[in-house]
Amino acid sequence: MEFKESIQAFSEEPLTKQILLGLLCDYKRPFDKINDLTKQGLLMPVKRGVFVPGPKLKIIGPDPFLLANIIYGPSYVSLESALSYWGMIPEKVVSTVSATTQQSKKYKTQAGKFEYIRMPLPYYAFGLQHVQLTEKQHVLIASPEKALCDKIIATSGIFLRSKKQTIDFLLEDLRINQSALTSMNITLLEEWIPKAPKSSSIQMLTIALKSLNK
Repeated sequence: MEFKESIQAFSEEPLTKQILLGLLCDYKRPFDKINDLTKQGLLMPVKRGVFVPGPKLKIIGPDPFLLANIIYGPSYVSLESALSYWGMIPEKVVSTVSATTQQSKKYKTQAGKFEYIRMPLPYYAFGLQHVQLTEKQHVLIASPEKALCDKIIATSGIFLRSKKQTIDFLLEDLRINQSALTSMNITLLEEWIPKAPKSSSIQMLTIALKSLNK
């Protein structure tokens, strides 16, 4: 079977080295063939040992959120990317932003841009959700509450000290939909405060959110 035909079964999946070697088992030098397929634009490298279908294959590749989980980890999609996914901000994000326990990093690949922001344990593990994007694709992503907290923590120079400042930051700077803010789980946020970086800012966030619910 031709490579273009056999690869169809792996639509929406990252193409690992193991998958490609299995498909190219009839070749004496499969690694040379992988390099050749990359040069032809049939494969695009994402990280060492992981590829996605090139545009010439005309099959659906994995979602950037799934790639973000794979490229650098442990990690989960968060900040602007998660806020956009949950419909909290109007902007579409060019770079897929994630949180990680490792050092902050940026990756520019043929499949997109990926940014990772370091978050400390145990706070890192709070508010994570497994989301099914498609039948084949499951990703780890921050809940709306965690994505907002991560954004506040990761934004340099932002320390929320008053209710008005906080509301202005949420509605004007981040342009978050007010109805999304009133549906946030404030009790959950309050549970995170003792272990959260910028804990005073997260506490002020809960105060501001309560005022919006009145």
